Amino acid sequence: MSSSRIAYSQRGDAGVAPEFLVSPAMLDVVSPSGDRGGMVLGSGMKGEPLTISVLRSAPTRVVMVGGLYLARQVALRAMATGASVVIATGRPAAWQMLVRAAGQLPDGRPVPLVQIRRLSPVELPRPTEDSPLLVVHDEGHLPHDLFPPRSPWQTTLYVLPYLHPNATATANAADLVLLQRMPVGQAQLAARVWRLPPPMMQQLTTLKDDGVVALGHNLWRPLRLITTKKEQEILGPVRRGD
Repeated sequence: MSSSRIAYSQRGDAGVAPEFLVSPAMLDVVSPSGDRGGMVLGSGMKGEPLTISVLRSAPTRVVMVGGLYLARQVALRAMATGASVVIATGRPAAWQMLVRAAGQLPDGRPVPLVQIRRLSPVELPRPTEDSPLLVVHDEGHLPHDLFPPRSPWQTTLYVLPYLHPNATATANAADLVLLQRMPVGQAQLAARVWRLPPPMMQQLTTLKDDGVVALGHNLWRPLRLITTKKEQEILGPVRRGD
């Protein structure tokens, strides 16, 4: 089965993520894998895998409007590529399963692949092509810009439980937006923010629990989440909420 890459860019060349080496146990969690660093996010209308380049050779912003399940899945798949993941959150217990999924070193300490931090400015690991960085900013519907991506190979994922009128600047600055099902009022706001025609606005209100729309510059791509059995053992069943 062929795979399609979701290409997106608002600042020129999107760049392509490299391949990374991680433990077989971690790789075994996520299957099928994307091509050359691409992250399989879901499947298209014909069942073909769709990949996105979340980790790129350019500072990248991704905004997700929806539940924690999708945010955790993106973080888990970034871990499987060998990326470092820093999660800034006010609800650390909600992310502990990713620390457990990363495994332990021979001396019993957690593998330092995932760090859970408070919602305050901190020094971040320096991202490189061989060691990219995903920062998950889980602050709620009005995030402060504490960890803007400033260098190549850093991606900041803003996790918004819903779209707020005062968060439109954050949403508009994104290179990629991932949208889950919305109530009518939220879909109407999304239509105003991104100038969506009525059929697209309506589609946002009818997505299933495993439905996502990838939105970007000249991009509107509905897809269905692909979740493996081992991912479900870590994250639980696919769901729209938290």
